[in-house]
Amino acid sequence: MDGQFLPVLVLLLGASGLCGQGLGPRGPLEEPPEEKPPEEKPPEEDPPEEDGVLVLSRQTLGQALQEHPALLVEFYAPWCGHCRALAPEYSKAAALLAAESARVTLAKVDGPAEPELAEEFAVTEYPTLKFFREGNRTHPEEYTGPREAEGIAEWLRRRVGPSARQLEDEEDVRALTDTRDVVVVGFFQDLQDRDVATFLGLAQDALDMTFGLTDRPQLFQKFGLTKDTVVLFKKYDEGRADFPVDKELGLDQGDLSRFLLTHSMHLVTEYSSETSSKIFEAKILNHLLLFINQTLDAHRELLAGFREAAPPFRGQVLFVVVDVGADNDHVLQYFGLKAQEAPTLRFINIETTKKYAPEHGAPVTAATITDFCRTVLGGGVKPYHLSQEVPPDWDQRPVKTLVGKNFEQVAFDETKNVFIKFYAPWCAHCKEMAPAWEELAEKYRDHEDVIIAELDATANELEAFPVRGFPTLKYFPAGPGRKVIDYKGARDLETFSKFLDSGGELPAEEPAEVPGAAFLEKPGNTTEPKDEKPENTTEPRDEL
Repeated sequence: MDGQFLPVLVLLLGASGLCGQGLGPRGPLEEPPEEKPPEEKPPEEDPPEEDGVLVLSRQTLGQALQEHPALLVEFYAPWCGHCRALAPEYSKAAALLAAESARVTLAKVDGPAEPELAEEFAVTEYPTLKFFREGNRTHPEEYTGPREAEGIAEWLRRRVGPSARQLEDEEDVRALTDTRDVVVVGFFQDLQDRDVATFLGLAQDALDMTFGLTDRPQLFQKFGLTKDTVVLFKKYDEGRADFPVDKELGLDQGDLSRFLLTHSMHLVTEYSSETSSKIFEAKILNHLLLFINQTLDAHRELLAGFREAAPPFRGQVLFVVVDVGADNDHVLQYFGLKAQEAPTLRFINIETTKKYAPEHGAPVTAATITDFCRTVLGGGVKPYHLSQEVPPDWDQRPVKTLVGKNFEQVAFDETKNVFIKFYAPWCAHCKEMAPAWEELAEKYRDHEDVIIAELDATANELEAFPVRGFPTLKYFPAGPGRKVIDYKGARDLETFSKFLDSGGELPAEEPAEVPGAAFLEKPGNTTEPKDEKPENTTEPRDEL
């Protein structure tokens, strides 16, 4: 073909639509290959259920969030003891809510098996529970409620439903107050006011109280109110306590919470494993304890005077009765008392742990109780400190026995490196670490400059070293200056040894944590257990 006709041919081919089909081996008229339609993803399977609880993974969490507008998710670990204890209660809660057709779903995620989810939701201990609303994956609410079935269910009910019942008339109020020992009613002239939101927010978490609210003028008049007020109705003591809302400052949730906690407490509370958690959670730092034997008529007669003295000190001093005939030996020991010394009084500030006693032989009457409280609060009574006598064989065992009377002499001996365990006889963690402490003492028994010792901090008090939790470990290195080092490492022989050999320091590469967290516990306390952290990321928690 003549070269001058080539451009014309190319133009003609382009115009006919054939140019763009290429001139490869298929030829210019060959059909282009047929494109395959994109493969459809198989539908996601529904997450499995175990005992009414959804079992979620990284693949199914997103779907669950879309399908369940109110979703409580427990992040657990198979090795976690608290998770195993929670499991049956969690399933019971799911069953309770399902029976009510509540619009909330319970689920769980195996944290160690789903590390991406554990990291995404900043899970650092087990169990961790998070509440998701309306598919919001980025801002779940931390679960802060109880660990038993009804408490879990009630916490959720107050989030997916009203946290307070709206009251229209006197009959509504009566129906609410008749069924509960403690009922809190918010009287608000405008239910759209921001103070109402504050009130409802508090009601979501105060699960041991029942809440109502009203804006009805006739109810204001019935209960003698002229301004917004939160009223606590109770079937004991004064029967009612009012918390007026400050018109200028508005309703402060913290102030209201403290008021409700203080006034929901009985004027006089009997100490027991069931009441101890409330006693310590009341945030009242001063406690007055009356030790009596409830089986003796003469002792029980003292209760009237004790109750009579209590009202002026509400919110400032918590009045507590301890029955020396019940299982309260640890309380007696803490105050250095024997059951035979009852009836008697003791005053304690639980923040400073300072203890006070009335004059020996003083009668227990309303007048003497009132005077004793006022004198202590006014600084007119000196605290007492417990100390046992020095045992004659205190230095005969590998672990030396210290008491208040020989502590200074031993701990601050400038020629010795002294490692001391402050313990409580009833403390489970102390018992758990006892073998390692004995092994440590045996290992260093031939080191003349090292002393391994222990001190029962419930029977011996040191003003310069108040002990807040058990066990507490302190190291007193040799030399001048009365230096003290708090030990925060793992409680095993190897780490103890490295600490001593390095002069009171843990090697930089040595983690100061061990697996298997325990929980905070006051003597005889049944407060909710604290959580366990992933293995090798937590140090043991101490008992108070």
